[in-house]
Amino acid sequence: MIPFNKPYYSGKEKKAIAKAMDTKILTGESEMLHQCESFLEKKYTFHRVFLTNSCTMALEMSALLATILPGDEVIMPSYTYVSTANAFALRGAKIVFVDSKADHPDMDENGIEQLITPQTKAIVVVHYAGVACDMDKIMSLALKHNLLVIEDAAQCIDSYYNKRALGTIGDIACFSFHETKNIHCGEGGFIAINTMNLAARTEVIRNKGTNRSAFTRGDVTKYEWTDLGYSSMPSAITAAFLYSQLENIDKVQKRRVKLWKNYYKKLKVLQGVHQIQLPVIPKYASNNAHIFYFVCSSAEERKSLIDYLKKNDIQAVFHYQSLHSSPFYKGKHDGRALHNADRYSECLIRLPLFYDMTTNEQELICAKVIEFYSNRNV
Repeated sequence: MIPFNKPYYSGKEKKAIAKAMDTKILTGESEMLHQCESFLEKKYTFHRVFLTNSCTMALEMSALLATILPGDEVIMPSYTYVSTANAFALRGAKIVFVDSKADHPDMDENGIEQLITPQTKAIVVVHYAGVACDMDKIMSLALKHNLLVIEDAAQCIDSYYNKRALGTIGDIACFSFHETKNIHCGEGGFIAINTMNLAARTEVIRNKGTNRSAFTRGDVTKYEWTDLGYSSMPSAITAAFLYSQLENIDKVQKRRVKLWKNYYKKLKVLQGVHQIQLPVIPKYASNNAHIFYFVCSSAEERKSLIDYLKKNDIQAVFHYQSLHSSPFYKGKHDGRALHNADRYSECLIRLPLFYDMTTNEQELICAKVIEFYSNRNV
């Protein structure tokens, strides 16, 4: 079976973990944690980076930083992972969903302003597959209505918008290092702070709401509870694993982009003839090759394709289910039809894409996808 995902390993992880263990300090602000944060700040020009134990936790921290209170409204796409919405629902926010674009699963920037009310507190932007939303439009709206912008950049390591790294544009950004991501540490993530006055509070929130970091530095004389917070700092072992991956990020990206482009070239023959919709990369966006997907013409077609590939030992998968029609939130949604989000939920399929994929494996996948559509056309 060709798996949908196979986590990348640099070969340096065990040595890095052993080095971290030799320091005898495995929790708190370890040397390896700061090395990872410094690497990310320098490479992508974030104002401040705080490593976390997941992107989900980073999102929950962002909701606290945004001072979300019961009754506040937060605008976000319906076609996203549950963590995007859950972080703000936990603070009592009303989630206001915006539809996706017809040609891309990203949120429709032109549908945001009509949803803004006096209760709106923030816009949460999700860059699907690491492909940027139109951030100039979104930041202009945020400035006009005095709203905070939070980038859910879970899939966006090494992605850019008009040559600016994603996650450096909004006030706050949240990234994932889950093992399904281009660079990973099993479970992990980080929160990037681009608004300077939020950095000090982020440090406290990550440390269970205490001033422990300031106390350790000698900035204060007492170690106290000063705010709400979470236990969200990863161990030195996790950070060591991650650093051994970050050192190879350019190598990983080069390989993934090559595989992505080869998929697109091979499958372009199906577009139009069989009415599949291949990925669109806007001129303002780069492509970090996190996901290769396409959109089938129907839910039945997608199911049949997934089953056909499985019979040929290839694991292809669908993706998100629209949150506005989820069992938890459909009774709270305002009733608007979000047709594009539903279409991606029903018709989008993701093909295997991982660093160690061989040319022969990719050739087989493409051949079987083309074979499937050729048989349907008979």
